[in-house]
Amino acid sequence: MQRHALNLQIDLSWLLMVAEHKTPGDPQVADWGALVAAVARHEAEIFGSPVYSDPHSRAASLLQLLLHVPALEHSNAMFSSAVAYGYLVASGQKVITSPEQVRDLARLVKEGKADVRAIADELRQWSL
Repeated sequence: MQRHALNLQIDLSWLLMVAEHKTPGDPQVADWGALVAAVARHEAEIFGSPVYSDPHSRAASLLQLLLHVPALEHSNAMFSSAVAYGYLVASGQKVITSPEQVRDLARLVKEGKADVRAIADELRQWSL
């Protein structure tokens, strides 16, 4: 992970580290394209401006993509939540949440009831 300007950049190795350390049972990668897509989405720019300009929006984009396009053979909700949480913490945010809040957000995202803005708003409520 590298810091560039105001945005923290993730890469494939960071995602794999999160999967290894934060998901039970050491799940294997089932879809490498999902991980590559997560990195690309997180870095997305339009005319030189980031599509997701703040840490909460960037974390939300990762959570949403990795829940809808599962990368691992199991534990994708846990993985995507850990990625979002880890991204916020690495971005300097102090995050306080409960397992119930994480579960409820993951459920809303998985059911298609929360877009990136709604996810980012929820993640902002977790940050002090």
